[in-house]
Amino acid sequence: MRFRFIEDRRADYPVTIMCGVLGISPAGYYAWRTRPESPRAAANRELVDDIRRVHRDTNGRYGSPRVHAELRAQGRGASRGRIERLMRRHGIRPSRRGHDGRAPPTAVTTSRSPRTCSSATSSPPRRT
Repeated sequence: MRFRFIEDRRADYPVTIMCGVLGISPAGYYAWRTRPESPRAAANRELVDDIRRVHRDTNGRYGSPRVHAELRAQGRGASRGRIERLMRRHGIRPSRRGHDGRAPPTAVTTSRSPRTCSSATSSPPRRT
């Protein structure tokens, strides 16, 4: 958001110049600073804290479907889409490591070896 950008860089550049560059009024920026947090933003902040707790308690293995199920079991009502969006926005991702701590094996789907390609050793049957 533009106001957050200005807030983060206030020490480096004058507010009036940044507002002019971004095409917003300085009064709008200062009104944003004094405005209280919306109920939805406060609820999202609390939900992200709960998501982080569930994610930490499960050693980072749970993705959004399991986090959603766990929160629902705890009586915390939120849609799976909202949980997905908040996890994505805050960089909360499930671990892809196996139980022994190693990364899962990757599947080999192609081989470049001419010995494994059937087309390299034989030609299609000829119709006569």
